[in-house]
Amino acid sequence: MAMSPAEHNDGGLGPQAPAGPGQSPGLDLELGRLLFAQSCRFFFAAQRLDQLPAPLGPEIAFAGRSNVGKSSLINALTGQNSLARASNQPGRTKQLNFFNLGDRLTLVDMPGYGYAQAAKEVKRDWQGLMFDYLRGRPDLQRVVLLLDARIEVKASDLAVMNLLDRAAVTYHLVITKADGVKPPALAAKIAEVERLAKKHPAAYPEVIATSSETGLGIDVLRAHLATLV
Repeated sequence: MAMSPAEHNDGGLGPQAPAGPGQSPGLDLELGRLLFAQSCRFFFAAQRLDQLPAPLGPEIAFAGRSNVGKSSLINALTGQNSLARASNQPGRTKQLNFFNLGDRLTLVDMPGYGYAQAAKEVKRDWQGLMFDYLRGRPDLQRVVLLLDARIEVKASDLAVMNLLDRAAVTYHLVITKADGVKPPALAAKIAEVERLAKKHPAAYPEVIATSSETGLGIDVLRAHLATLV
């Protein structure tokens, strides 16, 4: 599973980010830039656990409520406009989508959860596939759990956090759509999520605020994910 925060290091290369919200002291932004500058391509989709591809190496999964911005964030991280399909229609992603980043890292776009208008059977299938994947994937290094800056933390978010705690799967809380709130509200949101992270043993202690529109926090998240390769 993922290394602990204490095991992270910068490798002594490249420019280093100053300490701040979501930024470890000495975090190497250049390593993240180099990793995510590599070619990234979609290579597999699975709707059932028995359809999962053989692991290619370390995997990072992106989870969150429907329409939280998973696909948009993956596009922003990889610098591609349409690698992952984004939709304004909640619940569109109904499968696990796998992307190969330079043969070094696999990014997994997961089905959204908590969409009340989805058919009950489909909703149950999405969550069953998602939870089974999280519990049983040996190469899964970390889950990036996304929370919308504009929306309060929902009961479904807390349920997923509790499940990840029980499964001992390390997850990094990342705030999306930070451009949609004013700076004081964003600062309050970051503080709220940091307090929440401290209550969950499997949560990474630092919180990153991001915007796929403005690029806020994208370099910091890239650098954090590069430490797992």
